[in-house]
Amino acid sequence: MLGAISRLPSHVVMREVSDPNHVNYRYWQLVQEMAKIVQSIGPPRGSSSPIGRLPTEILAQIFLYCIPEDANWTPAPDLAPMQLTAVCRRWREIAVNMPNLWRRLRLEIGHGDWQQRAFCYDSYLKRSQGRQLSLTLECENNNWTELRSLLQPYVDRISSLHVGLFTGAKSFPLVAADFGGLEELVIYTNSFGPVPAVAHVAHSITHLPPNMRSLRLLNMWLDFQVLSSLNSPSWAGLTNLEIVVEGLVSLPCLLRLCPNLSSLTMIGIFMAALETSGNLAHTKLQSLRFSGDLPMNTVFFGLLGLFDKVTLPNLRIVEVRNIGRWAHGEFKALITRSQCPLESLIFGGGVRTTPQQLAEYVTLFPSLKLVIDPTRSSVLE
Repeated sequence: MLGAISRLPSHVVMREVSDPNHVNYRYWQLVQEMAKIVQSIGPPRGSSSPIGRLPTEILAQIFLYCIPEDANWTPAPDLAPMQLTAVCRRWREIAVNMPNLWRRLRLEIGHGDWQQRAFCYDSYLKRSQGRQLSLTLECENNNWTELRSLLQPYVDRISSLHVGLFTGAKSFPLVAADFGGLEELVIYTNSFGPVPAVAHVAHSITHLPPNMRSLRLLNMWLDFQVLSSLNSPSWAGLTNLEIVVEGLVSLPCLLRLCPNLSSLTMIGIFMAALETSGNLAHTKLQSLRFSGDLPMNTVFFGLLGLFDKVTLPNLRIVEVRNIGRWAHGEFKALITRSQCPLESLIFGGGVRTTPQQLAEYVTLFPSLKLVIDPTRSSVLE
């Protein structure tokens, strides 16, 4: 057992372990701390060993610290939780009967022997024993039939679903509404080349499950006209939306589609569409973030006119990056008529403002947290 635990850190080789703010760095630290504890206690040679006398509840808490809280992992015999089952019989019994150890999983579709992997994934998921699941699907091919067959017994227990569409994926037949318990959906690409499956994403998200609250569409360009034409009542439940768009954009149209939205992030190259409808007061939106496409950091007119027909009385946080000249007049008019409790205004890289404009915001909101940070130049995460 001592050897098995002491080997844990050497197998967790990831790029992020050098970043103190990354979850993998903390995971590395926790595994190292656990290994030191076990080494200091000594091997479990019978019931007289201190480690052997640890209550099951204590061991269970230690096991939970071996699992990252906000990341899904591909099963591996040399990583927790599977490694915990190979230490000794008692540890295996404890780990196998802890559903929370088995509720997060990354599935790779298009790598190696699918039948073998599917058996491993199914065995893993069965140990979750009815818990809500957080899954990541990384799709390199079109093996959707086999994937849906694997997920069918668990489809109503998946609360968080991340789907990576890579260059080998030419279709995307999954429909969000089929996942009855889904609360969060993230669809992303690796952005290394064209991904044919992206053309099918709009069909997948036309109808959303009733408990869906967060939708993030990353690294994929969507025509805003297609997005706004969905006009589905199921979007009304969304509280968080992140999209990458191009073309003419209507903020009032998007907010009407999502009346309960509290956080909106828009990334891309877009311009405000001419509004023919009346003013819209959206009382739920609290966070608004914009970013131009990263290479386009000199002249960006996408925000001009974007705020003309909306009132946001609960707006608290605004962040902008890579949009060129800041639409100061339009934004000042928005916050003035909204009478909102603005708390934080963040200008990242690629945004041009003047000292006078910044002073006006401080005058309007004396307790405003005003951040000018050119190092925030990447596309919004």
